[in-house]
Amino acid sequence: MNSETVLIRDVRVFDGLDGELSAPRSVRLEGRRIAEIGEDLPPRGLVIEGGGRVLMPGLTDAHVHLFAVGNTEAGLAMGSTGSGYYQALAEAGRMLMRGFTTVRDMGGDVTALRQVLDAGTFPGPRIYPSQAALSQTSGHGDFSCVHDAATTFRGAPSRAEAIGFMRVADGRDQVLAAAREQLKKGATQIKVMAGGGVTSAHDPLDVVQYTVEELRAAVEAAADWGTYVSAHVFTDEGIRRAVAAGITSIEHGHLASKETIQLLKDEGVWLSTQPFLESDHSFASPESTAKHKEVCDGVARTYEWARAVGARIAFGTDLLLEPSRADHQSEMLTRLSTTFGFTPVEALTMVTSQNAALFRLAGERDPYKAARLGEITVGAWADLLIVEGDPLRDPRVLGAPEENLAVIVKDGHVHRNRLV
Repeated sequence: MNSETVLIRDVRVFDGLDGELSAPRSVRLEGRRIAEIGEDLPPRGLVIEGGGRVLMPGLTDAHVHLFAVGNTEAGLAMGSTGSGYYQALAEAGRMLMRGFTTVRDMGGDVTALRQVLDAGTFPGPRIYPSQAALSQTSGHGDFSCVHDAATTFRGAPSRAEAIGFMRVADGRDQVLAAAREQLKKGATQIKVMAGGGVTSAHDPLDVVQYTVEELRAAVEAAADWGTYVSAHVFTDEGIRRAVAAGITSIEHGHLASKETIQLLKDEGVWLSTQPFLESDHSFASPESTAKHKEVCDGVARTYEWARAVGARIAFGTDLLLEPSRADHQSEMLTRLSTTFGFTPVEALTMVTSQNAALFRLAGERDPYKAARLGEITVGAWADLLIVEGDPLRDPRVLGAPEENLAVIVKDGHVHRNRLV
């Protein structure tokens, strides 16, 4: 259901910025943007009667894997390449129906998906693609078998590389080429693996990956294109090395000390982290199960320390390879308040305008730089939700999007309207 002009009447507005609900207002959308906000705007075009409900910006997620969240590991490894893309397309539509109108994809070949979604051919969120994540040999993105020769020794690339999910690159020259390759393919920011991970077989969590010189190569390549680098890393040593190399955003960081989180604050580096519980993922490998538990045990203190020092925090979910759990995305958002100590206003600001501030660091590579994201202000992109209930008092209403999101608008297009 689309309309060039939409008037939403009688809504209390959370603008994503100031933490207060307005008195009843009307909001007019013209094309893809918010055109007017006022008390009594004349009706024109499609009129949606809000009935005193809350209007808020669309939700955002700073760490998704669209190509992987809708697919299993076996499906990606042994299925047709085409099925991976179709599952990503389907998951994009489901993500939008959960109210997520903008996401940052942190590993996967999704630039073409972004383009068809932006064209309105299919429903889905705005996407900031990283394309393939960069990994050293034996790093978090090396999904080859132990008996395989490394690609730097002319071994065959793994399936993860063949489908554009990962790129193994060693040494300054290869990292430069790999980063430039992703930018050529449409990456809006670069993702590097700077430490051990949970899902990968060859690297314990404590392992530090990439030298400072290799990380700096990625940073330099990104800077030449006016954008930045994010780093997957959990531990103190890995985070400090990434910061020294000029990394802008730390992905995860759940095993950091308070002193290292203070360093992020002091250096203006973002902490893009996730409110994990052990129930979010399951693993056949006992080693991965143990690593996952260790990470989850660090979530509460990471948030506590980051809030205490005033670090820049972004919200993400990082769900992947278990399609049946993809809908945990909505419930994970509610945990910021119900489990990890944020006030509802802090949580909702984080998942709207605060995440948007991180996305904007893509600079000239930002495909959505023509208007503001994550806020309800005149001139901003028309990405918004009308909610049953008051999420500023009880964010749990956003954990049930099928029941509580009465209206979903992205880019001025009304994708759901139950107020008719």
